[in-house]
Amino acid sequence: MDLVFATGNTGKLREAAEILGPGFRVLSPVDVGLAGFDVEETGTTFRENSLLKAQALWHACGLPCFADDSGLEVDALGGAPGIYSARYASDHNFASNIDRLLAELNGVEDRRGRFRCVVTLILEDGKPRFFDGACEGRIARERHGAGGFGYDPVFVPDLYPNLTMAELSEDAKNAISHRGVALRLMATYLATK
Repeated sequence: MDLVFATGNTGKLREAAEILGPGFRVLSPVDVGLAGFDVEETGTTFRENSLLKAQALWHACGLPCFADDSGLEVDALGGAPGIYSARYASDHNFASNIDRLLAELNGVEDRRGRFRCVVTLILEDGKPRFFDGACEGRIARERHGAGGFGYDPVFVPDLYPNLTMAELSEDAKNAISHRGVALRLMATYLATK
């Protein structure tokens, strides 16, 4: 099954293809002739932003598609960076975003947080279906690892308490990640269609 993913992020595209597996071909907007596809994220929740992107893509291409909105929530920061995760310190510069996060947590003992993801799937009928995922953990005091993307170098998942997400293999990360949980729920749903 072909599914168009409302992202230009190559890390997310690769991750989604790996998680969904061989029964699915994950396409980018560019793959279906929508170069420059972008949606302003004006929602106040992950679900609202995910829905905005999925609906815009579905109206633009008319093909089965999905979008996600995801981010990092840190308890000591009142849930920040939350929906602003990608643009926390600047516009999609994760080195700067991590610098800001670590500076704000300097001296903070309770470093609990989670990655959250909401995936919105729209099939031929145009109706949205939602799939939620989360990965609990804590924020490290410094960067470790070269894998992954985004906040992965400073996020230590509960299931691997001595490693950051950036130190995990792709398979290990996908097995526990917030996006992995949500996409597997979506794949299970699609298997019933």
